[in-house]
This record gives sequence, structure tokens and C-alpha cells, in this order.
Amino acid sequence: MEARMMEAARAAQVSELTEHLVYSRLAERCKDRGNAEVLRSIAEAELAHAGFWKGITGVDAAPNRLRAARIVLTARILGLTFALKLMERGETRAAARYGDLSGAIPGLEKIAADEDAHEKSLLGMLDEERLRYVGSIVLGLNDALVELTGALAGFTLALGDTKIITLAGLVTGLSAAFSMGASDYLSSKAEGDPRAAKSALYTGIAYLITVILMILPYLLLDSKYASLGITLGIVIAIIAGFNYYISVAKELDFKRRFFEMAFISMGVAAFSFAVGYVLKIALGVDA
Repeated sequence: MEARMMEAARAAQVSELTEHLVYSRLAERCKDRGNAEVLRSIAEAELAHAGFWKGITGVDAAPNRLRAARIVLTARILGLTFALKLMERGETRAAARYGDLSGAIPGLEKIAADEDAHEKSLLGMLDEERLRYVGSIVLGLNDALVELTGALAGFTLALGDTKIITLAGLVTGLSAAFSMGASDYLSSKAEGDPRAAKSALYTGIAYLITVILMILPYLLLDSKYASLGITLGIVIAIIAGFNYYISVAKELDFKRRFFEMAFISMGVAAFSFAVGYVLKIALGVDA
């Protein structure tokens, strides 16, 4: 076998061993017995694939323990669903690599078919609480970003001191967070949703966390315009981070959702800044 193909075979062997280690560790930590059993079966299949590649390379290999630890840590922090979707992306690339080598290595088609079966098994097992309430999280996050971005932009121009802006922003944000949580609860309750309380909790917490992150620059800096600039940067970062998470976990289009949310939030901020300017002149406020 030529050197390029042998190098690809060694890389595949290491990749399969790494994925075997990841699935085994995730199975050990998985509380759902059905999910854990699926993870263990996939881990065994990955180990068999690694044995197949060992037969090609003729050498022992070790898993990439750093990558495995990183994926397991990701699962603990961001959830099993997100981590496994990232694994799926890696397996998609592996399937493409198998396609390139299938003409040169007999039996490779079966491994590629196994990888496809793994993906279907994973999609069938994923049922995570945080994703069941993603609608509530989106509601709290999106409303906080739009409403508070506009409010802070208006306060920044209309008011003079960052402490006053912080006070106004906190009162506005905290009141809105409780209001959003209560509205979500009443709406869900009216629809007969038995999870109304938990849905409201996710909405309120998402709103509160967003408020704290957006107000933070005004607490730490004396310049209100610098604070506004950093807050707008935080808004973009929150939108990007959340939409990346959802795009991976739910297999949605990242760019369209990101630009839509960013455009709305920045548009509201620009409009509110202009309204603050007009009101400041109209009312003769000099602050």
C-alpha cells in the first residue's frame, strides 16, 4: 500500500480507538439505561473497526486521550446531545475518508455502513431535558437581547452616569425577567402544559443570565459609550454562541439564525439610541 493510504489507515485506527474511548466513558456516565446500552454497543463497534485498521497497518496504536477528554468534558458541560452531534460531524468526515479508500481496501464498505447506522442509533436515543425546553430558552434569551439592548442604548444617551444607567438597566431587566417567566407560565398553563413551571423557570433564568452579562460593562467601566460598545460585543457573542449550540444540537442553519437575531438586536439598539437622542433634545435634558 502506498504511503499516503497507509498514513490515512493509521489516522483512521487512532480515530476509531479515540471514539471507542469516548463512547465508553459517556456510557459510564449516562444515567439513562437505554442510552447507555446504545453507547456501549457503539463503543464495541468502534473497537472492532480499530481492529480492522490494525489488520491493515500491522501496528498497535493509542487513542487520542486529549481529544477524548475534551469531548467527554463538553458532554458534561453542554450536554450529551451537543457532544454526540460533534462526534457525528467527525464520523461524517470519516465516512468521506472511507469512500476515498474503499477501492483500495476490501471490506471498507461495511465499516462505512456501520458508521451510518451509528448516526441513526444516536439520533434515535437523544432525549435531553435542556433541548426539550429550548423554545423557552430562546424566548428568554431573545427577549432579553432585544429589549435590554434597546433600553441600554437609550439610557446611555439619555442619562449621564454609568451607575444611573446600571440602576435603570437592572430595574428594567429584572422586572422584565420576572414578567417573562410569569407570562410563559400562564401561557403554558392555559394550554394545559404539565411542564409549565419548568418552562417558565428556563425562560426566566435565560433572561436573568443575559441581563447580568449585558449590564456588567456598566458596573466595571466609567465611560458609558465604552460600556455600550462592549455590551453590544457581548450581545453578538451571546447570539453567536447560542446559535452555534442550537445549530449543532438541532442541526439547524447557523448563519441564517445568527444574522437574523443580530440584525434585530442591533437594529433595535440603533433605533433606541436615536429615540434617546430625540427625547433628550425635545425634553431639554442635560445629563
